[in-house]
Amino acid sequence: MKTKLHLLAALTATLCIATFFSFSLMGEIFGTHAFIIQVKSNIVFPGLFILIPAMALTGITGNLLAKGAKSKIIKQKLFRMKIAAANGILILLPAALLLNYWAQEGQFDVYFYLLQAIELIAGATNLFLLSKNAVAGRRLTANKRARKLEAD
Repeated sequence: MKTKLHLLAALTATLCIATFFSFSLMGEIFGTHAFIIQVKSNIVFPGLFILIPAMALTGITGNLLAKGAKSKIIKQKLFRMKIAAANGILILLPAALLLNYWAQEGQFDVYFYLLQAIELIAGATNLFLLSKNAVAGRRLTANKRARKLEAD
């Protein structure tokens, strides 16, 4: 059950980040200011109200599943998750709130675009880290299934 909950939370978080990233990038390349304003608003609400609980649940269930494990793969997953969480709390969350504020105010200046670039880099970093964790998770569950079959 914990494994399925972890998978669902991780998929939800990853899809949120991918959606935020994609729409932000599309807005900057193809969109109007009105489109960017809507994207930034939707990232803050309802986006963050979906992403933050999903990330928290991913972290909680991941730690519960890893409890007592000494596997190198699990240690790497936990390390990547800490980096992704720090990236989210220190860069992505403040950037999302500030970019939304500036967009609502119509402040599309050099600071907006500089922060947007930083946000896109941080978002791409988190997508990379979560993707690596997904691959590692698949390996772990495949190994677990193989051991279970051998025991039967």
